Amino acid sequence: MSCKRAQNESGDSDKKKKKRSSVETVDLCGSVEEEEVKQAVKEAWSNRTHYSKGDLELDCHPFPHCIIKNFLSNQTFAENLQRELLELNFNEKSNDLYKFKQSDDLKKRKEPHIAAIRAALFGRFRSWLGDVLGVELEPTVDISCAKYEYTDVLLCHDDELEGRRAAFILYLVPPWQSSDGGSLDLYSTDSNFQPESIVKSLVPCWNTLVLFEVSPVSFHQVSEVLSQDKCRLSLSGWFHGPSLERPPRFKEPSILKHPHLPRDETVLFEWVNPLYLDISYQEQIQTEFEDSSEIQLKDFLKEEKFREVSEALRQTGIRWMKRGPPNKRCYESASVDSLPECVSVCWELLRSEAFFLLLSNFTGLRLHYLCPADEEDEEGETKDDKEEGEVAGTSAESPSSSSSSKAGTDKGGKKLSSPVCCGEVRRWSHGGYTLLHDAEAAQAEYALDLILPFGCADWEAEFGGFTCYIANEEDEELLTVYPEDNSLALVYRDKETLKFVKHVNHKSSHVDSSTCREFYDFSFVYYE
Repeated sequence: MSCKRAQNESGDSDKKKKKRSSVETVDLCGSVEEEEVKQAVKEAWSNRTHYSKGDLELDCHPFPHCIIKNFLSNQTFAENLQRELLELNFNEKSNDLYKFKQSDDLKKRKEPHIAAIRAALFGRFRSWLGDVLGVELEPTVDISCAKYEYTDVLLCHDDELEGRRAAFILYLVPPWQSSDGGSLDLYSTDSNFQPESIVKSLVPCWNTLVLFEVSPVSFHQVSEVLSQDKCRLSLSGWFHGPSLERPPRFKEPSILKHPHLPRDETVLFEWVNPLYLDISYQEQIQTEFEDSSEIQLKDFLKEEKFREVSEALRQTGIRWMKRGPPNKRCYESASVDSLPECVSVCWELLRSEAFFLLLSNFTGLRLHYLCPADEEDEEGETKDDKEEGEVAGTSAESPSSSSSSKAGTDKGGKKLSSPVCCGEVRRWSHGGYTLLHDAEAAQAEYALDLILPFGCADWEAEFGGFTCYIANEEDEELLTVYPEDNSLALVYRDKETLKFVKHVNHKSSHVDSSTCREFYDFSFVYYE
């Protein structure tokens, strides 16, 4: 007991000793400390040429990046830093772009090794980097810790954000192989500064720092972690300074929209479950849809038609084209002229005049000139978006009160709507996704989304591949549509509602042979 009291009642001198002993110092890689090496790196970076000496290597393909092995010269310090980081609290981060665990901001953490590496990075190393780049970097401290475990991923992006000049990653990982995933993949770019393909993959390595300048072409990703028992631990952040000049942002060509095909109701009787052709049931559907702006209609196609299309979609004769660029999307889309006959007829069903009218009856939207105009249309009233109904959980106009584009007039002199649509047949497998992007938000319109999945009888939510709707510039999900065989999903969205398909992860291909590993869907968008 007396010994314990002596420890707890230690004097001021002991406290000072403790305080002094908690202050750690860190020595960086010798190459970083040499003036000759710094000048050589500066010249090579400026001239976009390769340079290597000791543990430091500068490679300029596909964009300048520097790799410094044994960045922390003291291995014991690196091990203690790893221990402190693993003891932090981590928060799950997940959206369209990523899924991983991240610590709180490390700007003010007082753990001795975390404080020491922070001081070294944003002290003398920042000064070294500023000299190399020939710019004055700001004193802003921007650093956090990330843990990537099985199926975690950070998809293609360029790190662009006001003030970011250079990015860094310090790996504190166990022995790591390329088969474990989690590599830092670097993309080549085309003449429009859009990412094309992965041309270099950096496998994480213990006590190795990777550094690159944030630029219009610095597209990269952290590939999905495939190891089920390893943790990809890293310190990462940005050095802030004057941003590089950027070219005008490339605008993709607009997707072509088409009017309906001249097909009568015969195609509905051949393909659609008779339940959904009953007028009274359509009225029930419309009432429910107008309340929530979304609905799922199960067993939508006749069973024999659904089976026929499901089997045909697996045929080898279909030409599947990869859709990109990877900073916006990655999945396969079928060439329409290669579709088997029954799939082609199903495609025509969804574009037919009769189907446009059926959708009008389901939703109350003006997708056909026979759809009766509501009172607001007849009176020519207009309302501010805030006064209109709910759309996929956000403030927007209700389907029945939506304004519509017009073309021509009927016998009574009333304008007729000219609705259009666009669509594709998609194949989803491991690695597929779509991302939110600025151009999508800028071009958003009032629209009705349709998704009709095939081949996903045993698809699990944890595989990904589901469609999320969110409010623009907000992270909260408003609605999630999970793929379900022969279940027609209809979602009406306003200009402030965006959507993405969540990354299909490794769990989808790491299952027993009785479970499907890919699925298909018809994805259409209808406009009034």
